[in-house]
Amino acid sequence: MRKYALLLAVCLLVFLSACGSNSSSKSGGKGKDGQNTLEQIKKEGKVKLGVANEKPYGYMDGDKVTGVAPEITKAVFKEMGVEVVEGEVTEFGSLIPALKAGRFDVVTAGMDIRPERCSEAAFGDVEIRYGEGMAVQKGNPKNLHSYEDIAANPDVKVSIMAGANQFNFLKSLGVDESQIETADSISSNIAAVSSGRVDATVMTEATLREAVASADESKIEEAKPFTQPVIDGESVMSYGAAVFRKEDKELREAYNAELKKLFDSGKILEIYQEFGFGEDNLPDEVTTADRCAK
Repeated sequence: MRKYALLLAVCLLVFLSACGSNSSSKSGGKGKDGQNTLEQIKKEGKVKLGVANEKPYGYMDGDKVTGVAPEITKAVFKEMGVEVVEGEVTEFGSLIPALKAGRFDVVTAGMDIRPERCSEAAFGDVEIRYGEGMAVQKGNPKNLHSYEDIAANPDVKVSIMAGANQFNFLKSLGVDESQIETADSISSNIAAVSSGRVDATVMTEATLREAVASADESKIEEAKPFTQPVIDGESVMSYGAAVFRKEDKELREAYNAELKKLFDSGKILEIYQEFGFGEDNLPDEVTTADRCAK
C-alpha cells in the first residue's frame, strides 16, 4: 500500500507541475490566449517601465515616468500604437531581477550594457552614450580630479550607487574595497559627501550634475576639472539601452525597429536636448553585441 501511495503522490506532483508550466506573458512565455509580451502590450494598449529614479536618465515626476530613457521608450511605443505608459521605481541593482520577475515589461533607465548584465537579460540597441563625473566636499580638500586620484590615496572614501558600473571601474584602477561605500539612492550618496562621511561620490556625469545642482552648495561641489577614467588603455564610456527579458525576442525586435526610425528622423536628438544631452551623446559605431562580448 505504501508503494502505491508513493506512486500516487509522484503522479500528482507531475500533474500539478504540468498545470503550472503555462507561464503568463509577463514572464516572457506564452500567456493568456497564447499571446507573447508584445502581443499582450498591444492588446492592452499599456506598457510598464522600470526606472531607478535617477535624473536625468529615468525617474518619476509625481505619477509620471520621465527622463531621457523613458521618453525615448514612450516615443517608440507610441509608434507601436501603445499610448499608456506606467512607471515603477526600484533600486538600480534590483532592476533586472524585478524585470525577470515580471514586475514590469521593460527596464528603461539608461542602463549601461555590460557582459554580466547581458547574461541575465537582453539589451536593445544602443540609445545613448555618456561619461563619468565626481562630486567632492566643498573646496575639494583631498584634491580629487579623477578616479585614479582616489586609487592613489588610500585614505579617501568614496560612495557609489549599489549595483552601478563605478564599483568595477574603481576596482580596476586599484581602489581598495575598504575605500568604497554603497548606497541605494543618489540622494544618499550626495548626503554621504555633504555630511563628511566620505570624501567623494562618483556616478555618471549628467546624474551628478543634476544631484549637485539641488544639493547644499556650501557643502558639496562638482570636481573640476575631471579626467575620464582610462582602463586597459581605453577611456571609459557607458552605452545605455532598454532592457528586456531574454524570452521577449519579438518585443525587443519591434522596439529596435522603431528606435532606428527615431535616429533616422533626428527625433532622438530632440529628446536628448530636453534633458541636457546633445550630439556628443549620440551612439558611435559600438553596438550592443560589442558591449555584451567585451
